[in-house]
Amino acid sequence: MKRSELEHLIRAAGRIAGDREIVVIGSQAVLGQFPDAPLVLRRSMEGDLYPKSKPEMADKVDGAIGEGSRFHGQFGYYAQGVGPDTAVLPRGWQRRLVRVENENTGGYVGLCLEVHDLAISKYAAGREKDLEFTRELARHEMTDKRTLLKRLAATRLTAALAKIVRGRIERDFSSPRG
Repeated sequence: MKRSELEHLIRAAGRIAGDREIVVIGSQAVLGQFPDAPLVLRRSMEGDLYPKSKPEMADKVDGAIGEGSRFHGQFGYYAQGVGPDTAVLPRGWQRRLVRVENENTGGYVGLCLEVHDLAISKYAAGREKDLEFTRELARHEMTDKRTLLKRLAATRLTAALAKIVRGRIERDFSSPRG
């Protein structure tokens, strides 16, 4: 997905939901902070998002511009309407959201996860695609180990999962970059 495509999803989701602010929590939130992120981080054609003040409208967004919709068929990318509790995030993540607002968003605002908050959610989810994503963030020096460990400490996880996430962070920063 390109930044312009994410902006299109923000605009479309905002119109459908009647909400000026759209929270982007999936991998493509990286485009908020890094509009020209490496291609390996932009492989997903889906934008996980929800209307900030009307999260109950996520299903309507999903039905209109989600996977398999006419929108998806026409443009080749789509929105995945999710809920505010979909991702495990560190305390204070809302204060760190990265605003995406320009002519292409048509008066709507995308609120994208800050990259370290995004990474913590991916480390906690732990699917192979999530761990590949975090490895690439580290390899491209888009995340900082110390910041990740601070965010991990501010994330509500079981002790066992926190230990696993710490190990995943250590692994990403112990391997050679390049």
